[in-house]
Amino acid sequence: MHGGKRPGFVDRSFEPGALERFVTTKEAAPPGQHAYLLFDVERGEEFCGAVPNDAMDVIAGRDRTLLTIEEGIALITHFPQILVRNKCFSLGGSRSGDRRVPAIWISERSPKLGWCWAGNPHTWLGMASASTRHDAA
Repeated sequence: MHGGKRPGFVDRSFEPGALERFVTTKEAAPPGQHAYLLFDVERGEEFCGAVPNDAMDVIAGRDRTLLTIEEGIALITHFPQILVRNKCFSLGGSRSGDRRVPAIWISERSPKLGWCWAGNPHTWLGMASASTRHDAA
């Protein structure tokens, strides 16, 4: 957390091996094997209270790309001030083949990586996206 001292953590609701099953979707694939940049990143707070599946459809219709778990962790690592209480975000660019959508929120004054159901709205979770990814090489 911005100004905090507690490390982030992974929610216990990820059963053993579950986190590894979350992979980047075809639509969110990185542009190459090298480092890349995300442009015009939004945490998607306009989607707080929306059903994640609906938010993902709207974002796709805007020709934006959903952030992955790795990108969400990198984002709060480099810009911790982006993680704000009641304005946290889901990471729909990573999926495991089931109805779970990973998300990062604040719990116990720390960043927490967990998941929520794709059909359940949460007033405090938006849907993070970027306008594009560009190869940095």
